[in-house]
Amino acid sequence: MKLASLRNGHPDGQLVVVSRDLSRYADASDIAPTLQAALDDWDRCKPALEALSDLVNDGTADTSAFDPAQALSPLPRSFQWADGSAYVNHVELVRKARNAEMPDTFWTDPLMYQGGSDAFLAPTEDIPLGDDKWGCDFEGEVAVITGSGPQGLSPDEAAKQIRLLMIVNDVSLRGLIPGELAKGFGFFQSKPPTAFAPVAVTPDELGDAWDGRKVHLPLVSYLKGKKFGEPDCEVDMTFDFAQLVAHLAKTRPLTNGTIVGSGTISNKMDDGPGKPVSEGGKGYSCIAEIRMIETIYDGAPKTPFMTPGDTIRIEMFDKGGQSIFGAIDQKVVRYTG
Repeated sequence: MKLASLRNGHPDGQLVVVSRDLSRYADASDIAPTLQAALDDWDRCKPALEALSDLVNDGTADTSAFDPAQALSPLPRSFQWADGSAYVNHVELVRKARNAEMPDTFWTDPLMYQGGSDAFLAPTEDIPLGDDKWGCDFEGEVAVITGSGPQGLSPDEAAKQIRLLMIVNDVSLRGLIPGELAKGFGFFQSKPPTAFAPVAVTPDELGDAWDGRKVHLPLVSYLKGKKFGEPDCEVDMTFDFAQLVAHLAKTRPLTNGTIVGSGTISNKMDDGPGKPVSEGGKGYSCIAEIRMIETIYDGAPKTPFMTPGDTIRIEMFDKGGQSIFGAIDQKVVRYTG
C-alpha cells in the first residue's frame, strides 16, 4: 500500500491511502489520524489500511484526486531521523574533496549522523538558501521507516522492523561542512531540513525490486531539468538497511517511526569513479561527487552548487515506468528572513 500525509492545518497532516498509480486517495483518518499514530498501533492499523488500499485500487472506495502539491513529507516530523552513508564510494570521493583521509574502518563500520527531524520540507516545497557561499547541494537517497525494538538488535531482527520505504533529498550545505566537522562534533548548520517524496510504500509494493534489505532499482535525478543521475540502489551499497538499522540500535532502543537513510546513492564505473549520464555512466546523486571527479581529472571543479532559481527533481520508477513514490520536485529560493 501507499500512504501519504495531506495538509490539513495540523503539523502532522492527515493520513490518506493513495492508489498505486498515484492518481487517487482515500481518507484514512478513521483508522489513524496520522502516519505516526498508525505506526504506533501498526498491528491493528496495517490490516485496516491494506483493506482500504484494496478498495482504492479496485475503484470501489470513495476517493479524491491526489495532488502532490498538497502532500507533506509522509512523516512531516519524526522522533528520529538518522542518515547513514552506505555507499562508501560516495564517502571516499567527498572526503577527498575536503582533503580528509578515509580510515579503513569506513568499509566495515557504517557512518551515521542524527539529523534534524522536527520539521521536514514538503516534497514540492522550496529550499531556502541564505548565502550562495554555503554551497547548496542535493543528495538523492532511499530511506526506511521502522517499527520498534530493543537495544542491541541484530541485522536479521532489524530487517523485520522495516515498515515503509521512501526516497529522500538530504539537502547539504557543502561550504559549511568542513568548518563544522573540524570542531569534532558533527553536522548541524550544514544539514538544513530534509525533504521526502509524497508517498511512503510498504515493501511489498516494490515486488522483487525489494529483497528485504536493499532496493533493486535506479534513483533518477534531474538538476535544472536535465538528467543528472540514475545510479542503481543495490550496486556498491556496502551496508544494507538491516545493517544500518542495527547500527542505530546498538546502544539505544528503536522507536516507531524512526527514519533511517541510506546516504547518497553512488555507483562506480569500471572500478573507478562514476561517469556522467551524457558519457554513458550512471551519473550522480549529488553535485559534490561530480565536482570531486572534475578535480581529479581537470585539476578544479567546474559544476556549480545550486543557487536561487535552480531546480531538483528526484524520482524512482518501477520496471513498467510507473512512479513509485511520486517526485521530490523543489526549487532553491533566496531566504530573506
